[in-house]
Amino acid sequence: MKSVWVTGYRAHELQIYNDKHQAIPYIKQAIKQHLFSLLDDGLEWIITCGQYGTDLWACEVAYELKVDYPHLQVAIIAAFNDYAADWKEDRKQFLAQMISQADYYTSTSNRAYEGPWQFKARDQLLLRRTDGLLLFYDEEASVASPRYTLQQAKQKQDTTDYPILLISFDTVQSLIEDSHQQID
Repeated sequence: MKSVWVTGYRAHELQIYNDKHQAIPYIKQAIKQHLFSLLDDGLEWIITCGQYGTDLWACEVAYELKVDYPHLQVAIIAAFNDYAADWKEDRKQFLAQMISQADYYTSTSNRAYEGPWQFKARDQLLLRRTDGLLLFYDEEASVASPRYTLQQAKQKQDTTDYPILLISFDTVQSLIEDSHQQID
């Protein structure tokens, strides 16, 4: 796998409303564990949509990994221009920081938000341009935005080899428990 689309829950879907939330380091650790094995197998590109949550945490992890894996590249591909216009200022600054470090940034539509077709166009592009999906989503949990990404990826799997790697709540919970056992 040379390129992987990394996405998942948005922060608000996890009830995370600030960057100091105690779960964020464990979510990032779960992402990093998957990326390590992909990097050992030749991963070159991490591609996200730049949403606040899993997408931007994955960018942070990738930038940390670039120290030891300088060939690793990061792309942020948004669905439309100015998609963060309604975000709080601190989140806009965080996004700007992640974009400034990206090797590639674009949006699939050069317009402001017009409709859901822009998300579908972006997702179809990412499915065509990536070799697999790393998704933070728990199929046992309530319905959330990553469900649609998973459905699309499974449809692609019907016709081609497209690995789907899932990070579940159990995965993150195990990391939390492991860290607490090390402290005890």
